[in-house]
Amino acid sequence: MNRITGSISCPTLGNGHSPPEVGTLSIPFHTQSTTFAELWPTTRRHIVDVIQNGKYSHGHKVAKLESALAAYTGARFVVGVNSGTDALVLLLRAAGLRQGDEVVVPAFSFVASASSVVLAGGRPVFADIEPDGYGIDPASVAEVAGDRTRFVMPVHLFSQLVDIDRVLDVAWRLGLTVVEDSAEAIGMRHRGTHAGLLGAGGVLSFFPTKTLGAIGDAGAVLTNDPRIADMVDALRHHGRFGRTIDNFPGISTETGLPGMNSKMDDIQAAVLLAKLTRLDADIARRAQLAAQYTQSLTGLPGVRKLPAARPGGVFYVYVIEVEARDDLAAHLSAQGVQTEVYYPVPLHLQPCFRDLGHRSGDFPNAEAACRHTIALPLHPDMSTTDVEKVCGSIRDFYRGRS
Repeated sequence: MNRITGSISCPTLGNGHSPPEVGTLSIPFHTQSTTFAELWPTTRRHIVDVIQNGKYSHGHKVAKLESALAAYTGARFVVGVNSGTDALVLLLRAAGLRQGDEVVVPAFSFVASASSVVLAGGRPVFADIEPDGYGIDPASVAEVAGDRTRFVMPVHLFSQLVDIDRVLDVAWRLGLTVVEDSAEAIGMRHRGTHAGLLGAGGVLSFFPTKTLGAIGDAGAVLTNDPRIADMVDALRHHGRFGRTIDNFPGISTETGLPGMNSKMDDIQAAVLLAKLTRLDADIARRAQLAAQYTQSLTGLPGVRKLPAARPGGVFYVYVIEVEARDDLAAHLSAQGVQTEVYYPVPLHLQPCFRDLGHRSGDFPNAEAACRHTIALPLHPDMSTTDVEKVCGSIRDFYRGRS
């Protein structure tokens, strides 16, 4: 970097060179190489601004990102934190979770949906998912909720919002507060309202693979409730109330309650501000690639289920259900195609929740999904040729088994 001009070169991304190969993979599950090459001039300007400002965490670039995300989502308040998991923990605490309160969580989700409840001081109570989708089943919520249950956490997974109207109806009848795990759901809207704003609040994750991904960990809380926003704002910076963002003297302010160090890194905010300018284009590209997958895989023997379209959804990942899932994954890997399994073990059978006493068969829809789901590569850096190669490899696999 030139100290006077702030110029930064990016020899591997910014000079037109091809992105490096990822091991022996010809089609990685995710990469941002081409995206970053295209966005590097904008990203560089934001990073130089961070460096010249001299505050690299919880600074003015984070504040700017919060405002930009509020404009994009329509949220009254966006509070940047250092991960989607922390966002869930802080949202639960700010929404009034007390020690030992129960939170109903779907048994089919990433572990953070439930571990965040434990970290916030609560107790997860698992519910099954819908038989025709991956959202929490409102009927199951009503069955498992008890006297100590105060929250329900629907999780918007993959490409769909949950059946939020039914979830809200059950929550109202049972007197539960709805907090959304909308970590994967940027761009998803229900009748014009962005995911995360349908209950007391929600979260966003900016993990690198997400639809809006950083180059490390980052997250945010979305809410229209000023009390929740103020509490999250304090909790993310060690429980200090008042202005702390982009404010060096804020370190000496009094601590109002025990908080945590969950400040967002300004370098991540810089990257996200650059990528936010093309988010809608990236979402459209994901939809095009998903449509190509669906057209190529429809009716293929061995493929049990393709993603169902729901209004307001966004394709974060393309998840299908197949026969001989693990064998297919091994076949695709041998062909240079990287896949992921969402999720190999349901939450109620994870070792960390063994003390809750669940057994196989307790939540059959979640367990069936864990046996059959596989996520195919889907990201804006993919080409239509890449998609056809993946589909061709899947066709070859099932043709060889017939």
